[in-house]
Amino acid sequence: MSQVDIYLDAAERVNTRRSYASAIQHFEVEWGGLLPATIDSIARYLAAYAELLALNTLKHRLAALSRWHQDHGFPDPTKAPKIRQLLKGIRTLHPAQEKRAKPLELEILRGVADWLTSAAAAAISRGDSANALRHMRDRALVLLGFWRGFRSDELANLRIEFIEIKPGEGLTCFLPRTKGDRNLEGRSYSCPALSRLCPVEAVEDWLALSKLTAGPLFRKIDRWGHLSEAELTPSSIIPMLRKLLSQAGVADAEAFSSHSLRRGFAQWAGMSGWDIRELMHYVGWRDVKAAMRYLDGVSSDQKERFEQGLDRTLPEKLPAPTPQLPNLPEVALTTIEVSIDLSAFNGGSRRAVANALRDMASTCLARFQAQPLDQDGRRYQISVPTPSTDILDDHLYALLDELHRIADARECFLEAVCRDPATGRYWD
Repeated sequence: MSQVDIYLDAAERVNTRRSYASAIQHFEVEWGGLLPATIDSIARYLAAYAELLALNTLKHRLAALSRWHQDHGFPDPTKAPKIRQLLKGIRTLHPAQEKRAKPLELEILRGVADWLTSAAAAAISRGDSANALRHMRDRALVLLGFWRGFRSDELANLRIEFIEIKPGEGLTCFLPRTKGDRNLEGRSYSCPALSRLCPVEAVEDWLALSKLTAGPLFRKIDRWGHLSEAELTPSSIIPMLRKLLSQAGVADAEAFSSHSLRRGFAQWAGMSGWDIRELMHYVGWRDVKAAMRYLDGVSSDQKERFEQGLDRTLPEKLPAPTPQLPNLPEVALTTIEVSIDLSAFNGGSRRAVANALRDMASTCLARFQAQPLDQDGRRYQISVPTPSTDILDDHLYALLDELHRIADARECFLEAVCRDPATGRYWD
């Protein structure tokens, strides 16, 4: 392999190369297609698998075929108008609901973490080093994966030398490469130390027991308790998590996947009053990543937000091994009425208005436990956390900004007003 080939190879993710190669093999071997392909052969290939494969899978196959033609200097048949129209027809005739991982709720997370703590202690007491290591590793993986909203590949790629831990404060880890990092710049992720279900403490305990100082953070462990030099593969985390949930007594464990950690955190954060833009940046959703960099660092404010959310969403009953926790003050709520007046650009369809209302209700309004006040979905009552008047203003002006953003995306005009019925104060 030449030096040029080495650098070209490094520019593309291993998983991407592997999946593209599999797609090309499916086209050539399983279906019997010839490369370079024609527009008609691509169309017949899509039609042959329209009822068998999901639309996203078909799009991935097209992406692989497109890459092959570009790499070999041939015209790209996948970009033809006929192919775009064919995909539209497949979507129309074979609609399918997107499959999503079941969110891992905070109460389930606590149950799993408590079970792992007890199981690890029992394994240590009977001299079972293999299971002790496995339980401590899994506890660190689950807690860090949840509180950081990590994907399975991000968990697998964590390396100890890129992790900085400040006991009692938080940790920072650097990933040189992630799924959304198209420019290969890398990104630092931080997470605060918490009073319960603490990911920082869990990682410290895992490193102390394993005595690891470098290399992959989460790695394979054989039946005799020997630690592998290789990291866990992203695909191995799903069955590992399902087995763990089943052992901890969680019903319907097969409905969860590694993405359940990410979705579970997002759901918890939304219910805990996080601003949607903060959440999207913290989790790492690309569409607002460039604008929302201010949450990268661990701050006292961020730690307080985590703790307040924990206090609201976990029952007061604490697990036995947990030391006494400080009683965090409850944040006052202000009842606000929100009025929404929407109309489509240039007299457009009612569908655009309906879609905009749906998006508003399911995202930014749902975060404040919105209750509809009419049948049209244009008036809502929301509950806004109000530790101070300034923060109330911030919440409502951010909400109005989000409503306008959604309206613009759906090509609608918007007039929105927030009103405090107790004081008569308006925000618009």
